[in-house]
Amino acid sequence: MAKRALVIGVNGQDGAYLAKFLLDRGYSVIGAVRRTSTRNLRRLAELGIENDIELCDLELSEFGSIIPTLQRAEPDEIYNLASQSFVAMSFEEIHAGTADALRTTRLLDAIRQSGKSIRYYQASTSEMFGRAQETPQSERTPFRPRNPYAVSKLYAHWITVIYRESCGLFTSSGILFNHESPLRGQEYVTRKVTLGLAKIKHGELDVLEIGNLDSKRDWGFAGDYVEGMWRMLQQEQPDDYVLATGVTHSVRDLVAVAGECLGFRIEWQGAGEAECGIDRKSGRTIVKVNPRFYRPAEAVVLCGNPAKAESLLGWQRQISFPTLIAMMAESDDRRVRDKQVLM
Repeated sequence: MAKRALVIGVNGQDGAYLAKFLLDRGYSVIGAVRRTSTRNLRRLAELGIENDIELCDLELSEFGSIIPTLQRAEPDEIYNLASQSFVAMSFEEIHAGTADALRTTRLLDAIRQSGKSIRYYQASTSEMFGRAQETPQSERTPFRPRNPYAVSKLYAHWITVIYRESCGLFTSSGILFNHESPLRGQEYVTRKVTLGLAKIKHGELDVLEIGNLDSKRDWGFAGDYVEGMWRMLQQEQPDDYVLATGVTHSVRDLVAVAGECLGFRIEWQGAGEAECGIDRKSGRTIVKVNPRFYRPAEAVVLCGNPAKAESLLGWQRQISFPTLIAMMAESDDRRVRDKQVLM
């Protein structure tokens, strides 16, 4: 009999890639979405799997709706990918503190009350390291979160550990560093850059305004990372793992690589808030720094050490940074040209 997986947040970037990964391995996939949200299935459609998933409504803020959902779905594995994951928004919307924390607790307790042997994956984040005291960061690096989103996810991370150690549940957390793809939302800097430059190429935008060009992140491909999630739930014992590339790139690097993929040769002039990117071919200024996009509290360099996942899970990332950005740039180039931009 095929395994059954409940993917919470199936219409997001990670949910879509994970659903496809599981379907390719013969799973029956139940995709949970909030009934109060718009069912945007365009990511599933882009991967050609929108008709292969059984969709169900699940509101994690209502404990009474969780157990009936588990009874109907009868999952062998649950992947909790639902969250308010945009850092800047977490400073503006106070509900972020409950979105990722208390909803995770309700879900874990529903699993406990069900009495079923369900394996559970919790999506943790490198943002929990915040002002990290060492680089690269591993599973043993102390957490020092720097934004409301990270604090909320840290609560969810530790409550997952508690239900594993105190209640005997099979719960594993993936501490994922930044993972991107052509399915990324427009609010994230990688997609903002590739989409913005594609619009400039096609005459729909004059200048790309960006925040801190010196900010560095460990960027990988989301499609690689969902395999790591799955591998965590196939182990004999639950545990927590860092998934990362171990290499950092600056936002400046990101803009330059994306620009080259789209036919621009960007030359940097000025410094700080006055820095700008000029296309050497046309002489036009196409990138400007806008302090409005600075984070209130910037994390230090976040770079992950994936040695544990590589050793114990046999996980390896496959897509390099230049290849990843090229995938995103080429995808947005096509979307803008065909006027079919994915939100």
